Amino acid sequence: MKKEYHYEGRNRSFFVSLLTTMVVLMATSAMVAGIHIQGLFTVLISALVIGFINAIIEPIFTILTLPFTILTFGLFLFVINGFMLLFAAAIVPGFYVSGLGAAI
Repeated sequence: MKKEYHYEGRNRSFFVSLLTTMVVLMATSAMVAGIHIQGLFTVLISALVIGFINAIIEPIFTILTLPFTILTFGLFLFVINGFMLLFAAAIVPGFYVSGLGAAI
């Protein structure tokens, strides 16, 4: 008997997550004065880059800053997320974040 593997759920989850990130980025750029995105394609690329950063780079920074995160009762995670958003804005052309205050 041959086993069949279905990856449909994983692909659907990825696209739902990507779409959610795109909608949140568009809403954030409309509400926060320091964040600007120039087009729909830029929103797509920004969502992909943010997903990659959240999956690979952010856990490393979270572990490295764990003592400071514990000392601030977890509030330093907002600063880490702000830096990750600034890093994504530095990589993607057309995605601008004016500073850490706007990113947080």
